[in-house]
Amino acid sequence: MATAASASPGALGAKTPARGPSARHPAPKPAPAFARPAPRRAPAPGRPRASLHLGGAGAGVASSSSAAAAAAANGSGLHVAPAIAPLALPKMAGAMGTHKNVLLFYCEEMRELAQQVVARNDDIELRSISWRTFADGFPNLFISNAHSIRGRHVAFLASFSSPSVIFEQLSIIYALPKLFISSFTLILPFFPTGTSERMEDEGDVATAFTLARILSNIPISRGGPSSLVIFDIHALQERFYFGDSVLPCFESGIPLLKSRLQELPDSHNITIAFPDDGAWKRFYKQLQHFPMVVCNKVREGEQRIVRIKEGDPRGRHVVIVDDLVQSGGTLIECQKVLAAHGAAKVSAYVTHGIFPNNSWEKFQADNGEGPEHGLSHFWLTDSCPLTVKAVKDRRPFEILSLAGSIASALQI
Repeated sequence: MATAASASPGALGAKTPARGPSARHPAPKPAPAFARPAPRRAPAPGRPRASLHLGGAGAGVASSSSAAAAAAANGSGLHVAPAIAPLALPKMAGAMGTHKNVLLFYCEEMRELAQQVVARNDDIELRSISWRTFADGFPNLFISNAHSIRGRHVAFLASFSSPSVIFEQLSIIYALPKLFISSFTLILPFFPTGTSERMEDEGDVATAFTLARILSNIPISRGGPSSLVIFDIHALQERFYFGDSVLPCFESGIPLLKSRLQELPDSHNITIAFPDDGAWKRFYKQLQHFPMVVCNKVREGEQRIVRIKEGDPRGRHVVIVDDLVQSGGTLIECQKVLAAHGAAKVSAYVTHGIFPNNSWEKFQADNGEGPEHGLSHFWLTDSCPLTVKAVKDRRPFEILSLAGSIASALQI
């Protein structure tokens, strides 16, 4: 009787062994033209899989002793690449958790504001310039320790309060980027030209465009084009006057106003008023959670009269908001019409208080007697330092400092 092994070789897929000489020395098989890859097998349960790790130079190289130890530990005989820490990324200035050390130069008018900026941030260091003149009146300027600023981030805080001080500051602005510095930022809180320009007749000269072109040609530094920080530029189209060789950063003083309004005892009763459509277009998006009143000017004979176009000021503390004030005539007319329509209080805010010819003297405090007698508050920023000195400690004026906003902009 045949055994099970000998009775069913075909069922088991076994072949009958060959007999003869060929059984001892089988003929070699010809090599294939292309080698086939070995079939992939699913790993046995509990067996670790080998994986491919990508890293920096030499990241996948391990010593033979460590490889043998890893194979012995997992009992697989396979080399398992060790865990590799991710590559460290370079820190970027302005990124979360990083700091940019900045050397801040300033013109004499901006000395007080520059000191406040430095007090807001320990990563900003104050540096000074010798502002002297020759016998003929032309600037004789000197940047102290110029070699020490090489490779550093440098900023200059400017004030173009009059044409007479612009040239000497432009000389410094053009010189600093050439001192092999890492980057250069110009802070010009108030861009002065164009506030009264009206391009209506052939031959009118756009000085705002001229100044923008001058600032657009500030020399580049090691880090590339210079940056330019401006607060609430007057004409929105002036944003497009600057060329591609400078990086303008347009900021606003409105966040300072919003913070101050939250501190008022009647903060729940605030309404924002705009003296014209231009002010509304400029600021309404930043103040849209407040009720609003929009005024406009209409011509009656030879006079231009302010009227309420939309909104209701009755019983409200109304704050008139604009980017700048010069003579103040429009603000005073707006105050009167709001008081006539039942406003409980009237205050005002402008980013830039220019006030030529001491026109700030027109504004009086209401002393709690009602908006017919004056303003409860008149908030200004310190973008115009000469005005700050003139109205300091004089009601109804109150200064909201740009120091914190400038310190933050220097960390971008």
